[in-house]
Amino acid sequence: MRLCLFDDHRIGAVRHGGLVDLTGALPWPHDPDPETAGGWRRLCRDYAELADGLAEAAETGPVLPADRVRLRAPALNPSKIIAAASNYAEHVHEMHAVQERTLGKVEEWMMSFDVFLKAPSSLAGPGEPIVLPAEILAAGHEVHHESELVVVIGRGGRNIPADRALEHVVGYSIGLDITVRSPGDRSRRKSYDTFSPLGPWLTTADEAGPPGEFEIELLVGGERRQRVNTADMLVAVPAIVEHASRVMTLRPGDLIFTGAPPGVGPIEPGDELVATISGLGELRTSVIAGSDPR
Repeated sequence: MRLCLFDDHRIGAVRHGGLVDLTGALPWPHDPDPETAGGWRRLCRDYAELADGLAEAAETGPVLPADRVRLRAPALNPSKIIAAASNYAEHVHEMHAVQERTLGKVEEWMMSFDVFLKAPSSLAGPGEPIVLPAEILAAGHEVHHESELVVVIGRGGRNIPADRALEHVVGYSIGLDITVRSPGDRSRRKSYDTFSPLGPWLTTADEAGPPGEFEIELLVGGERRQRVNTADMLVAVPAIVEHASRVMTLRPGDLIFTGAPPGVGPIEPGDELVATISGLGELRTSVIAGSDPR
């Protein structure tokens, strides 16, 4: 099933070129306030028990035309956004040249696989533009795209073994990990508002299939910048979940960005980005310049 959030954070199923509102089929009332709504996290946690009823509602409910609703990011107040670093060998190799150009030196400590955190407030939904901060543009720092497979946690846990990890995954989505190439902490450089576009929906694990077989592609202005298969990951999805859960308790609705493929490069105001992952859909966004807040 393809699950989405739309309008005032109602929950829907994507079907027949539109979507079916599933909000009334859920065993809890709708709360439109994104600051208090826990229904999405509860859906992630309990999807296995709710799946049959939601599938029936999706088959029988009226289809809303896609152009009459506003899709939101398929995540609502995750307790954290976890991101994997240095998870494709070709990307690790290309980062030597990127760091030489943008930092004047190579930071070897950043070239090994690990996980870090991005601010949940950096999330942006389908069609919501990426806003490049005025101070970053004024400083002349490059801002890069990184198209990634995103794992959505269903049943949370801690110290999850790799051979049980996929039991804790409710589904997958498409994400862009937008990154300022400058000195300083990795999490800060990736946590500006709108620096985590996500969408267009969550494809549940039972429909998406094995996470080691996805094709990822990113076009910028119609030019292919990135293309890779998730089979090329240095650390596969189950091992990423295991590694992250040894450090922090994973909670329903948490997101894991699984690492940047090779082909990262700068984005500028006016650019149009189209990220696709086989079987998961297409995420479209644009780039604009932010205003000076002073």
